[in-house]
Amino acid sequence: MKALKRVEIVVGTLESSKVIKILDDNKIDGYTMIKNVLGRGDKGIKDGEGLHNAFQNTYIIVACSAEELESITEPLRTVLTKSGGVCLVSEAQWLVH
Repeated sequence: MKALKRVEIVVGTLESSKVIKILDDNKIDGYTMIKNVLGRGDKGIKDGEGLHNAFQNTYIIVACSAEELESITEPLRTVLTKSGGVCLVSEAQWLVH
């Protein structure tokens, strides 16, 4: 087992490319992205209903080291401050295989 940080990010689909760019710029090359997730937050319910993907959310999960997390914290905060969303960080264990 290897100790890592689990970073879970939910942003509007239109902002997801900004998050991916932050990960790429900081050489974090592993993530999982799930499009069209449903939820409710400060901006109300985003259920994917509508004519445009502005009403959709994307869930991105990243497993990274503490140092990698430190490098993406402020850029992620900037995106979330402007567009809304949530970022949760927790301890995780990676089953090395």
